[in-house]
Parts: sequence; C-alpha cells; structure tokens
Amino acid sequence: MVHRCILSVAAFLFFAGTMAPQTPGRGFPTPPPSLDQEKQAQAPGQHSSTAARRTDMEQAQREADELARMAQTVPADVTKVREGMLPKDAIEKLKQIEKLSKHLRAQLNP
Repeated sequence: MVHRCILSVAAFLFFAGTMAPQTPGRGFPTPPPSLDQEKQAQAPGQHSSTAARRTDMEQAQREADELARMAQTVPADVTKVREGMLPKDAIEKLKQIEKLSKHLRAQLNP
C-alpha cells in the first residue's frame, strides 16, 4: 500500500515535470532595442537618415538658442508695462516665442 502511494506520487511528479513549458536557451530574456539615437543611427544603411537627423537637431538647437534670447527680454517688457509703457514689439515677440516653442516641441516629440 505504501509502495503504491509512493509510486503514484513519483509518477505524478514525473509527468508534471515533463508537461511544464520549457524555455529556450538559458532563460535570459532578450533586451529591448536601444532608445539611444546614436546607436540606432550606427546601423548600416542609415547614413542618410543620420545626417538628416543631425541637421534637424542643429536646427532645433538654433531655435532653442533664439527662443532663450527672446525669452530673456520678456521680464524687462513686463516691467515697462507695469510702468505704463507698452513696447511696440512686445506682443509680436510673444507671438514669435509661442511659434518657436510649438515648432521646437514638435521637433523634439515626434
């Protein structure tokens, strides 16, 4: 009786072990693709897109620099408004800042 119970448990464990799904290889998951743009650009056949991407990033940097220069003048314009004088280019400057920031945001967030 005890031998029959042990035999049944052993058979159950044997069949349960063989039915378990087996993972291929050593069980290490494959890593996701790199998010680093430079590493992706180094893949063969992507030289033209790399140059275009670099040009776009250079343009984005120029726009960011221009945006920063324009934004630095806004506090002085607001101070003049508080004193009762509206600089004639203040509204146009704010519109240009808004336009540049929208364009820059679209370039950086595809």
